[in-house]
Amino acid sequence: MSADPALVAALLAELSAEPDGMSLPRLCKRLGVRMSVLLRTLAWIGEDSVGGIPGAGLVRVERRGEREIARLTDRGRAAGGQQPP
Repeated sequence: MSADPALVAALLAELSAEPDGMSLPRLCKRLGVRMSVLLRTLAWIGEDSVGGIPGAGLVRVERRGEREIARLTDRGRAAGGQQPP
């Protein structure tokens, strides 16, 4: 199982335009997906392992006060906001 490549590309494009990151609800709205779909996608392209499979390390979700913000990692920025092959 993995993330939808089209959704990953759209997500990375949104985050590459926002260097300080974007709140998860705003990402859902911009991408037209439910929070559960966004969280599952972030898990696959994030830094943590999923089911023993290392994450891609492209995105980090951090808490700022009451808000959760997704932002590209250094690796995600180095990849130019593109999903590696």
